[in-house]
Amino acid sequence: MKNNPAALHSSFLAVVAIAFVWSFAGCADRFTWALEVWPAAIGIGILIATYGRFRFTTLVYALIALHAIVLMVGGHYTYAHVPLFDWLKAPMGWSRNHYDRLGHFMQGFVPALIAREILLRTTPLKRGKMLTTLVLGVCMGISACYELLEFAAAKWTGSAADAFLGTQGDPWDTDWDMFFCLIGATCALLLASRFHDRQMSRSQT
Repeated sequence: MKNNPAALHSSFLAVVAIAFVWSFAGCADRFTWALEVWPAAIGIGILIATYGRFRFTTLVYALIALHAIVLMVGGHYTYAHVPLFDWLKAPMGWSRNHYDRLGHFMQGFVPALIAREILLRTTPLKRGKMLTTLVLGVCMGISACYELLEFAAAKWTGSAADAFLGTQGDPWDTDWDMFFCLIGATCALLLASRFHDRQMSRSQT
């Protein structure tokens, strides 16, 4: 499988499909589940449709699968009630369930490498400050759009979107969400760029 990336990518898809079925089965609230999981479902559909024309590195596909699973776990339980993070509240001294912070960290980390790969492979951009600025801008734009989506869902459905918003009484929840997205994107660029570059160089030889 190491020498057959397509088979490895298919295994990622199979794991995500299993997570999708589990996430829907017995989910806390189907409306909240749909709001939480649709980005993963649409994104994976696009990746399948474009796989023959633009194939990402295995690193990016693995991270996309992980991000999708994070979304599906949140959709199954709702972000404010993921059991592991409920259990962590006492030993960590948290006043709330912080699973949504993980979700928004991933919202920065994974799109940063997606944007980085697209820009490096399809534009004349080179590695450097401009690439970093654009990647961070893309991630923060995605985060802002998602917060506007949450705002629209709340205005449209009222209290039905409370579980989707997951603010847990924190008036700064939107600000924290965007901050963790920025942290995630920055960590991706600092920690994964060299490995990402190696994978891209191998995939193009």
